[in-house]
Amino acid sequence: MRLLAGVLATAPFGSVLTGDPSLSIRPMERVAGPLRTMGAAIETTDGHAPVRVEGRPLHGARFAPEVPSAQVKSAILLAGLAAEGTTVVAERVATRDHTERALEALGARIERRDDEVQVRRFQHEGFYGRVPGDPSSAAFLIAAAALTGSALTVTEVGLNPSRLHFLEVMARMGIVTRLAVQRTEVGEPVGTIEVEPCAGVGEVRVEPDELPLVIDEVPVLAALAIHARADSWFLEAAELRVKESDRLGALTRCIRDLGGQAADEGADLVIAGGGLDGGRTDAGGDHRIAMAMAVAALGARSDSRIDGVDAADVSFPGFVGTLARLGVRLEAR
Repeated sequence: MRLLAGVLATAPFGSVLTGDPSLSIRPMERVAGPLRTMGAAIETTDGHAPVRVEGRPLHGARFAPEVPSAQVKSAILLAGLAAEGTTVVAERVATRDHTERALEALGARIERRDDEVQVRRFQHEGFYGRVPGDPSSAAFLIAAAALTGSALTVTEVGLNPSRLHFLEVMARMGIVTRLAVQRTEVGEPVGTIEVEPCAGVGEVRVEPDELPLVIDEVPVLAALAIHARADSWFLEAAELRVKESDRLGALTRCIRDLGGQAADEGADLVIAGGGLDGGRTDAGGDHRIAMAMAVAALGARSDSRIDGVDAADVSFPGFVGTLARLGVRLEAR
């Protein structure tokens, strides 16, 4: 929705963006504000969707978003492709660079240096590209392999370095992986991730400066941390409160429901480690919470039930079936 707002800001017609209930709670002024600075006519509903956009000519500007966000950055850059002059985004923390890579591959007038990305007016020709597997989705399979001491190879997955910091965090937890790039698709490296059998996971501390690099993978990293020997910390993770759900609160609740120990301490998430006893919890309609709890339950001391696990289909269609094909014993109801 945020990226579309950037595209539609210059379209010769009006648009209304709504989204599903989970998207409707996401803050949209983060992208609406910068687009207005470029001359866009855009209105939010109390800061959220529905978002009304009336396309009009835009001019370039320079932005330094307060909250690191690849979506906000990409919306600005996409609007900049049809704006007069130069559009610049300066980041204090580097975020995912899918948009920059695609624009470079298509021949856009884009410059990347230090902490800035600049783009000028550009219209590309038609192109063909095959979308690789999502590394954030692959992270759940990697975690499942680690918790069960299994070897696993994930094929046809995107290996964009800006998406793989979660593997660095997993490495600190004792999980060994190997990457092999096989080709590129519209600027994106594609290949395999091999996971070595793991004898157990260790605790981890994710610092504030690296949290934006694993913001979508915190739920699966938390699922691993539950089974560590000691406390794990995810610091200054307040951005998780404005995802598809309040993921800080949801992770704490679900872990406790399944017999583990976790605390939501303002902006920080603390996972006590020690494993899960088993139990029953509800994913609350959040796809990443659903998958994280299903993976965490693989190491529980007794059976677990995850209600609402079908939410996983939002980002990983067939997630439950994939686990079953990999040998997980489960019953879908």
